[in-house]
Amino acid sequence: MVQIFLKPKRRQYRSVALARAILLLASLSLLLPPAFASQKSKHPANPPDQWEMSLEGGRKLTWEHNFSSEIVFKANRGFWTKVLDVIAGEPDYHFMVRPYSVVTDSHGRVIVTDPGAAGVHIFDFSLHKYKFIERKDKRKDPMLMPQCVAVDAQDNIYVTDSEAGKIFVFEPNGKYLRAIGSLKGGEGYFKRPTGIAVDSTANQIFVTDTLRNQVFVLDMQGAVIKTIGKEGTDDGDFSLPTELRINGPDLLVVDAMNFRIQVFDHAGTFKYSIGKIGDSTGALFRPKAVSVDSEGDIYEVDSLWGMVQVFNQKGDLLYTFGTKGTQVGEFQAPSGLFIDPADRVYVVDSFNQRVQVFHYVGLKKPAMEEKK
Repeated sequence: MVQIFLKPKRRQYRSVALARAILLLASLSLLLPPAFASQKSKHPANPPDQWEMSLEGGRKLTWEHNFSSEIVFKANRGFWTKVLDVIAGEPDYHFMVRPYSVVTDSHGRVIVTDPGAAGVHIFDFSLHKYKFIERKDKRKDPMLMPQCVAVDAQDNIYVTDSEAGKIFVFEPNGKYLRAIGSLKGGEGYFKRPTGIAVDSTANQIFVTDTLRNQVFVLDMQGAVIKTIGKEGTDDGDFSLPTELRINGPDLLVVDAMNFRIQVFDHAGTFKYSIGKIGDSTGALFRPKAVSVDSEGDIYEVDSLWGMVQVFNQKGDLLYTFGTKGTQVGEFQAPSGLFIDPADRVYVVDSFNQRVQVFHYVGLKKPAMEEKK
């Protein structure tokens, strides 16, 4: 079983082993040829995995990379560090256990909730840094089952906890700020909060409460302004809503057991829906998350089918990508989906314990007509 949390005894052992290893390495270095440490393999590196879809009108979708732990930033560790790992054992790195939701902030950091690890992973690829957020103290609003994640205009991080019934708020550096919905006795106000989105312009927070079949609209202090929807099958009703997403004037809600995605304005007025129940491509069987690209097309991740389906706003299916599996472009119970401003598509490949990153290139600009 992969070790998730740092163990003090292991770290103390590694410190002692480090001192011993330094002496051993110093002695060993005297016995090695001078060029040994800098010698590179004569064998070429394996070519990177490749995956690409050509789409209508010159569009394309390309797989870029995947990541599953903080080791992504340790790939170029030196020779002597690797020797130390053999002697003292590798450090305890954080790995994804059961990742669920993903979002990026204004600096391009990728933030991933992980109910299996009871925490949140933050990957900063520009600075090659990693951070893990957790709250274990049972006396002070512990984070039990982090579910979905959003950020505000200041990059503060909002995490729903489906078991605690609360929303945890952290500063961009991971420092805990407060818990929204925390009641006396340690209980939470929400029955099962899942999806979350922040409208920083209107200073409002949108939260789906799956068991109440409603979307709650809160102010930034956590007071309830209003609710949207009720249990049912009509337009504007919900049956176990999960993830939601704000896209400009639209609020998109995954209405899971009605097998559709409903679109509202920010006031909660129903606009339209896409999807239907069925067992064919274009139907939604177990929708989990939703996001929108720069052209306004709607992406839905279907956990059971292990694929992402892409619709236009009329509800027409444009294309799908992914299938069940463990290779590049394949998924096992995908759960989260987010598209950043550069049209990078982040898919949380939950049972494969990773996030896969694709890049969508939209419609090419028409070539200029030749002058006569």
